[in-house]
Amino acid sequence: MATLTVRIPDDKHLRLKELAESQGVSVNKLIEELSTVALVEFDTQTRFKLMAGQGDVVEGLRVLDKLDSIA
Repeated sequence: MATLTVRIPDDKHLRLKELAESQGVSVNKLIEELSTVALVEFDTQTRFKLMAGQGDVVEGLRVLDKLDSIA
């Protein structure tokens, strides 16, 4: 396990502490959970870009048209 030191303004630290308390977790656990969300978002975006680069444009547009007709 690694240690990460982040310097943030006191008021932001206080707000993060209040958020953590409201969720019943430590600030450390809150930051760990927030970083997990950020990494999942990054992985999803990376996977999408990879798939989009390998995809069939005509098929992609067909699927989007189908989705538009459903909504």
